[in-house]
Amino acid sequence: MLNSAAGTRLANLWDARKVSGMSEPELLLYRSNLLGSDKRITNYGGGNTSAKVLQKDPLTGEMTEVLWVKGSGGDVGTIRMDGFATLYMDKLRALKGLYRGVDQEDEMVGYLPHCTFNLNPRAASIDTPLHAYVPRKHVDHMHPDAVIAIAAAANSQALTREIYGDNIGWLPWKRPGYELGLWLEKFCVDNPKARGVVLESHGLFTWADDAETCYDTTLDIINKAIEWFETKSADKNAFSGARHTALPPARRQKIAADLMPAIRGMVSGKHHMVGHFDDSDAVLEFVCSRDMEALAALGTSCPDHFLRTKIRPLVVDLDPENPDVAATLKGLPDAVAAYREGYAAYYERCRHEDSPAMRDPNAVVYLIPGVGMITFAKDKATARISGEFYTNAINVMRGASSVSTYCGLPEQEAFDIEYWLLEEAKLQRMPKPKSLAGRIALVTGGAGGIGSATAERFLREGACVVLADIDAAALAAAADNLRGRYSADVVRAVTMDVTSEDAVAESFARAALEFGGVDILVSNAGIASSAPVEDTTLELWNKNMSILSTGYFLVSRATFRMMKTQGIGGSIVFIGSKNGLAASPGASAYCTAKASELHLARCLALEGAPDGIRVNVVNPDAVLRGSKIWSGDWLKERAEAYGKDTSELEEHYRQRSLLKRSVLPEDIAEASYFFACEASAKSTGNILNVDAGNVQAFTR
Repeated sequence: MLNSAAGTRLANLWDARKVSGMSEPELLLYRSNLLGSDKRITNYGGGNTSAKVLQKDPLTGEMTEVLWVKGSGGDVGTIRMDGFATLYMDKLRALKGLYRGVDQEDEMVGYLPHCTFNLNPRAASIDTPLHAYVPRKHVDHMHPDAVIAIAAAANSQALTREIYGDNIGWLPWKRPGYELGLWLEKFCVDNPKARGVVLESHGLFTWADDAETCYDTTLDIINKAIEWFETKSADKNAFSGARHTALPPARRQKIAADLMPAIRGMVSGKHHMVGHFDDSDAVLEFVCSRDMEALAALGTSCPDHFLRTKIRPLVVDLDPENPDVAATLKGLPDAVAAYREGYAAYYERCRHEDSPAMRDPNAVVYLIPGVGMITFAKDKATARISGEFYTNAINVMRGASSVSTYCGLPEQEAFDIEYWLLEEAKLQRMPKPKSLAGRIALVTGGAGGIGSATAERFLREGACVVLADIDAAALAAAADNLRGRYSADVVRAVTMDVTSEDAVAESFARAALEFGGVDILVSNAGIASSAPVEDTTLELWNKNMSILSTGYFLVSRATFRMMKTQGIGGSIVFIGSKNGLAASPGASAYCTAKASELHLARCLALEGAPDGIRVNVVNPDAVLRGSKIWSGDWLKERAEAYGKDTSELEEHYRQRSLLKRSVLPEDIAEASYFFACEASAKSTGNILNVDAGNVQAFTR
């Protein structure tokens, strides 16, 4: 089988009841979302769909033909109506009179905005001419693994004819652009009965004159390829069979968690990178196979795969039959350096006079025999998607090598796509990264008011966040809330008792496995107790010290170890308390433990400075709203200590402050963000009081 999911045919999901009464653009949207919902058809951001629709011209009032086509950078699976570019077909046809030949084809992209219909702000993609010049109303351009496996085979033209006869045509490799649009038009004119075409080393085009038939055609062509591969390769060992046996899941994850912070540190020179680990069946079959290294060296074939995964992956030196992680870690710097040198040589071999400057020379994909695949990118979603694209490439290699010889994209063609001036222009238009882009934060006490507010502040600035808390139910609710408003990619939750060495170690390993490491620790796990000293039990004393002192030590120690492995510095923020500086009556255990936090932070600031690890403290006071420590006896005990009713306590604290203002979780989050971001890059060993003013807590 081509992959574990491809044994069954693609299901036809078209629902006649849902589409009843839809307009042509709405049918295009419906078809696009159906196609994009299955990665066997196309991956995230891959492929394109279009429809030619008659609409009233807003200037003349007359009906005119309009091309609706997926806009630049969109994804067919998640696209909405505003994701389509709309262009006058008569103007697109008129562009042929301006075309000066293949050597100048890139300039045609600059004319596309002049063809815009109804002032649509959505930019048209480079694929627009490929859809415009196919003389059919509806066109699909997909990147299905099964068809690309045919397109990437050495004898892809013969295989295409064997599978499809005259039903589907074949065109040799040509970089996407205006010239390929003219090629497609000529093919359609010369082959009026053809339902589509396989593009060598690229993908599949299909077409029809109505939306449903176009969808049916696309599925039918892909299903024929899946069925054909099953009959041809059912008895063959994929990739010449297994060389290694995959390690057990827990061992794989442990090794990946050990390797990822080290690799992350090596590849985060220009930008902080975020990692993703994949040990799916398809990946394990490949990394354990005899042909893995030879095939990996050939690179990918489809341009969409290549742009996401670079010229080739880096194969990590590890023997799964006798895994020596320490030796692997020792050899990684040389392996990463060798990859960079190889990439620089590739750039120099292939560059043109007007090529953009060399980009990040580090690998995106790291293949580990017996373990799986790690990918690194500037954000979690891109790292995950890059892994998905390489999994698609694995499926393509499996299929092509099972029936023929797999062919990667020629090196110069690969370079010309990677350093395409149009691609560079798209990169230059990307918005400036947010202040915490690529950073990974771990927040203890993450389910409480301060913890969740801090996590949200970091997420707004582009960070990935690991929420840690001992309260599993509250933690799940907080994580679900943040995932719903940000993304499932950037939020993880770990149940953690900060007083347990094993629990802390497991949580940091999970952070490494999920994101690649940790750059920011917000140590916020808390407890509050109130009792006269004569009524303070040893158990109560030890509980305060265990959570507020020992717990802060344990998570800080784990953070130091990981940050030193990464070698790119970091920031630790302790959420202290006014009580660490100013004593309060009837709270000796709490105040003493909080004071120990402050001195621990000072000690850590001294130790961390040589490695760029900054340690600072935010001191709140009287944060009642959303705070878990005020939900128990602490609220009643503090009210009694001040002779107040519990309902009067917030007003009491407000009036006690110099500024007469309440302190909210968001205020503590803002202070924590300041210490986490580059605005405080020259601050360590500091204490920032966020207490609306308390003279007893003045630090000097």
